[in-house]
Amino acid sequence: MTRADFDTFCAGLPATSHVVQWGGCSVWKVGGKIFAIWSGADADGQVSFKASDLSGAMLRDTPHYRPAPYLARAGWLQLVSTAQTDPEEIRAYVAAAHGLVTAGLPKRLRLALGLA
Repeated sequence: MTRADFDTFCAGLPATSHVVQWGGCSVWKVGGKIFAIWSGADADGQVSFKASDLSGAMLRDTPHYRPAPYLARAGWLQLVSTAQTDPEEIRAYVAAAHGLVTAGLPKRLRLALGLA
């Protein structure tokens, strides 16, 4: 998966917004809350995402995933190399992260964003 593929996928999720910050990282948000970040090279970068407790426990000790820098305490993981990972796997975790962050938004905001 490339950064362009990542950005296209994230843009297709409901009520998302995009900003480039932190030294050129592609940061994706829903309701003003971050759910996924692409950092590093455009062809083989690192993807950080909010993970469920179960996913975090399963993936944290695998070779391709590690606790995300600065965000690990909030349950975030980082995929070390997108070039070595099935794009469908990346899409599944990013979509799940979008769902987790959406579920944590206040009901009024979810309704305003059409995410009820």
